[in-house]
Amino acid sequence: MNKKTSYSRRDAIQRADEELLAELGYKQEFKREFKPLEVFGIAFSIIGLLPSIASVLFYAIPNGGGPAMVWGWAVASVFILSVGISMAELASAAPTSGGLYFWTYSLSSPRWRNLLCWIVGYANTIGSIASVASIDWGCAVQVMAAATIGSNGTFEPTNAQTFGVYAGVVITHAFVCCLGTRALARLQTVYVVLNVLLCLAIIIALPIATPAEFKNTAKFALGDFTNLNGWPNGYAFILSFMAPLWTIGAFDSSVHISEEASNASTAVPWAIIWAIGIAGILGWAINISLAFCMGTDLQMLYNSDQPMAQIFFNSFGQKGTLVIWTIVVIVQYMMGSSMLLAASRQTFAFSRDSALPFSNWLYRMNSFTKTPVNTVCYDAILALALGLLVFAGDQAINAVFAISIISLYIAYAIPIAARFAGKNVFEPGPFTLGIFSLPIAMISVSFMFFTSVVFFFPTTPSPAVEDMNYTIVVLGGTMVLSVLWYYCPKYGGVHWFTGPVSNIDTKSVERSSKDFDINDEEQKSGV
Repeated sequence: MNKKTSYSRRDAIQRADEELLAELGYKQEFKREFKPLEVFGIAFSIIGLLPSIASVLFYAIPNGGGPAMVWGWAVASVFILSVGISMAELASAAPTSGGLYFWTYSLSSPRWRNLLCWIVGYANTIGSIASVASIDWGCAVQVMAAATIGSNGTFEPTNAQTFGVYAGVVITHAFVCCLGTRALARLQTVYVVLNVLLCLAIIIALPIATPAEFKNTAKFALGDFTNLNGWPNGYAFILSFMAPLWTIGAFDSSVHISEEASNASTAVPWAIIWAIGIAGILGWAINISLAFCMGTDLQMLYNSDQPMAQIFFNSFGQKGTLVIWTIVVIVQYMMGSSMLLAASRQTFAFSRDSALPFSNWLYRMNSFTKTPVNTVCYDAILALALGLLVFAGDQAINAVFAISIISLYIAYAIPIAARFAGKNVFEPGPFTLGIFSLPIAMISVSFMFFTSVVFFFPTTPSPAVEDMNYTIVVLGGTMVLSVLWYYCPKYGGVHWFTGPVSNIDTKSVERSSKDFDINDEEQKSGV
């Protein structure tokens, strides 16, 4: 293919992307610099795998040990894939940065569409910012774990010191995410390569390097269920799902860069599916390797500041662990920058439709970088605020991990359910499930509802006040405030919020009349 033909094809794809976006009601404001591999890259880099597993290993070890790590991961991965497939079908039909709340409005009954759109938009925004906070907090903890290993265990970080590192991570991420779209797109390929190489290195090297006293039998690694928290074994096994659910999460990130992606209606859905599928397989292999090489003293691992760092220390020694851990920290850092990038695009889209406080300030494109710098700074500030929960105790900061899952699942489940519960005419995009759409959607929504309820419970049956699960307080309080803001007399969203608003013709604000939406007669009837 000659250069001229290549340019012609690229131009044709870009025109098609812009025309589809215009049908959805929005003008092209971003540069479409993300190639399909890079669209996949942002979802896969946010998943992160090895550093993500390191961040949440403390959920799996006390709730089953090796069997929970291996079989819990396998079971949860199948359900996560079903959620991703359902979302991919919607993303193919309407690839826009607003994604989830846009789909909710388009597919819901007119009687409820504004409120549901509002709830999904806030849940998605909160979940994205909580994901930034949880990833960057994991990075800060990993940095401190390296310092502890380097000091032969003499250094014990305080919460204030860890928060200081966390603040530094968040602030530097804000600078990175203010770069131009092309630079941000190219970084995703680097992230993918480093992620895969790190995963393969651990899968292969850990069993080779682990001394005999830390190698486990197949019976212990795959069959001996170790319950350290006191819940019945079945329920403990379900609690271990937090590890894969958080790790293989935030895959809606590909949706939020739809307006920066080339051939978005195809690239975005397949990016979601490939990211979940590859992460599921590689993550399973990593967990098998860990289960066979972590020794039998699971209580000691659980009590350590960073269980995976301790496993590496037992296998590779101090110097080897520091080398590997440095790469883990770098990959975790990359995860955080990709997550802040995706979160800022969700915030930009929601403020474009005037739904957030300070929307007029947030909905601005920087004239130099051609990126929404204001929303990057806004999300970074809110992530810093979430990090302050560490001063309320370990369980309070751990609630951020649960919030990032539950709030995103609220945002995922509503548009998937609305497609079949509301009166609408859904026109699928290039990626479609056909007759399997409904059964897969039912599985996805049921799973998300079930796990969301489970993760409101504390980690132990009879917790002390400081060990309570504060997810319901933080998430519930935030969502209640958003609903109160919606119904606020005179000033609330109920008086002015009308869902996604076209910005193509500022003189006559119109919504998209694409077949994805309900027809005019149904809208007038208010059913």
